[in-house]
Amino acid sequence: MRDSIFYSALRALFVAFCVIIGLFLGIIAITMGLGALSSDTESAKLTTVNTEEILPNAEGKRKVVSSDAPVILQINIDGVIGTELLNTDTIQQILVESREGDFKNDRVKGILLNINSPGGTVIDSDGILHNLLAYKKRYNVPIYAYTNGLCASGGMYVALAADKIYSSDVSLIGSIGVLLPTFMNFTKLLEKIGVETLTITAGKEKDALNPLRPWKPGEDENYRNINEYYYDAFVNLVTTHRPQISKEKLINDYGARIFPAALAQEYGYIDVSGVTLSEALKALLEKLEITDDKYQVIRLENKGWWKTLFSSQSSLLTGTVKHQITISPEIDLMLRNQFLYLYCPQ
Repeated sequence: MRDSIFYSALRALFVAFCVIIGLFLGIIAITMGLGALSSDTESAKLTTVNTEEILPNAEGKRKVVSSDAPVILQINIDGVIGTELLNTDTIQQILVESREGDFKNDRVKGILLNINSPGGTVIDSDGILHNLLAYKKRYNVPIYAYTNGLCASGGMYVALAADKIYSSDVSLIGSIGVLLPTFMNFTKLLEKIGVETLTITAGKEKDALNPLRPWKPGEDENYRNINEYYYDAFVNLVTTHRPQISKEKLINDYGARIFPAALAQEYGYIDVSGVTLSEALKALLEKLEITDDKYQVIRLENKGWWKTLFSSQSSLLTGTVKHQITISPEIDLMLRNQFLYLYCPQ
């Protein structure tokens, strides 16, 4: 009798659970169906991924102004360029959304880049730069940059989009160079412990610099040529956008070193040192001839909790919790095997 009551209760619970799951899936299906129908209508809304955040104005105050007031779009270039939250796509999405919805009718009058970055991948540094330059040309808006900490390599590359570059007094700026992660060769170690390896490839130099066999003379030439190509492109961009820096000085004297802000200003990397973000904002407002406080400083940022939850590096997905002590600088796995505009002291 007890077993019968128990199994009946268990069966009822299971049926109730299935009903709830069925209702949940039905709601999702109906929602998706309605979404698909609405997308076919002219009134369908564009999907946005970024949340609008009101930032302090030049006086350090946050307040809501009229919906047609001019907007200064602040974009934070914070951290390593080319990672999941800071890459060509994320910046492009911000720029696209800055001309839609509440920002229609050319409300964005200027862009303020707030940079604290050691740089990152060549591809994303270049992509962000050219998206900013295209935006500036298309909408005729000035771009000012403020370096707040480190503006090195790819960070400096992105800053070249700015008409003026300002900096705090303790920022470090420069590092014009290209880096490939270090190649290592384990051949002698494998021989010592008696391990043989076999790599099957097709195509000349497909396994160039394979760490599990002795390297052939000249097989690094292709990588060196690409490195030089990217370096020449970087140098040409710097000397074009920062004409105070001569190519000869940059290559022979300054190299890939970083400099304190005051010295960077003297050499021509930046325009003004020893100022605050608010002072850089004031300079941009003066450029735009905005003399009152009827403007808004806005940041568009993806703050969705699901982005972190479903991140490829989320411990909830990987099922691992990582504890480590790093003795020497470590390059993010996402940056491995890529050419880098990255300041990475060894």
